[in-house]
Amino acid sequence: MNHKIIVLLLGISLLISVIGCTYKEIELIDRESKIPQNAVKITPETDLNPPKSYSLDYFDPVPLPYPINTKGGEDSAFIMPDGKTLYFWFTPDVNIPVEKQLFDGVTGIYVSRKSGDTWSKPERIILQDPKKLALDGCGFVKDNLMFFCSAREGYTGMNWFDAEFDSSTNKWKNWKKTNFPESYEVGELHIYGNDLYFHSDRAGGKGGLDLWVMEKNSKGEWSEPINITNVNTERDEGWPAISPDGKEFWISRDYGLWRSKWINGEWTEPELIISPLAGEASIDNEGNVYFTHHFFKDNKMVEADIYVAYKK
Repeated sequence: MNHKIIVLLLGISLLISVIGCTYKEIELIDRESKIPQNAVKITPETDLNPPKSYSLDYFDPVPLPYPINTKGGEDSAFIMPDGKTLYFWFTPDVNIPVEKQLFDGVTGIYVSRKSGDTWSKPERIILQDPKKLALDGCGFVKDNLMFFCSAREGYTGMNWFDAEFDSSTNKWKNWKKTNFPESYEVGELHIYGNDLYFHSDRAGGKGGLDLWVMEKNSKGEWSEPINITNVNTERDEGWPAISPDGKEFWISRDYGLWRSKWINGEWTEPELIISPLAGEASIDNEGNVYFTHHFFKDNKMVEADIYVAYKK
């Protein structure tokens, strides 16, 4: 999720603390029914700043087809390694105010599954009890465990939660606050093995958002975060993603996607792969890169879609 979405979540957290539990039973609403009638779908042909590949390893990116992308805002893609299950965040209008986003009944995390070349109609994932307020995002899935950030009733600010997938009901359950030490200030994350990569503007970095890594021990405790100095600068580096084979480290910087490689026991200096207005990479087993592309007009974001850059 981009900075604006995170700010919205924080605002929603404040709103929840003020109004308390007033939400009715959770209903599953067709997300497209909430998209403004005057919304115009932006296509690669009408895009003022289409993303391009700057690497011989990748074809130029293309948008995922409907029903993934709509006239609304699709963001924060997470692809499972087999390339057949996609999680993403959706809101019907990227410019609606916080209070409308909280009550529109459709803003949140969705999942779609691929059969052949066709993606299924995305389904909203419910991660809160009925009659309780919440807005969830930043989804990351590993096996049957999902990590997600949430502004929700009963908590102050935005926090990380995790939930378990119940294959017997095909639903997520047992959500609880994740045991990250608050002093670590964990931002958007990616887990590979026992290592958790995340971005944060916590003290001790090079400036702005930096990328950090911490390790979980046999007791389930997290080590002190280590700054990944080879990939960080005085600018913002964030939204980490590790390739399924553990050999590539993708980050967002300067409105583009950059790739670092694991060579001789360390991460190399990142190189620009995709730009402009590309962020939040997610990589499948084939090396294909799924990401968010934001559309701007007159310095205002008007839409967001999920794109993919296929590996050659």
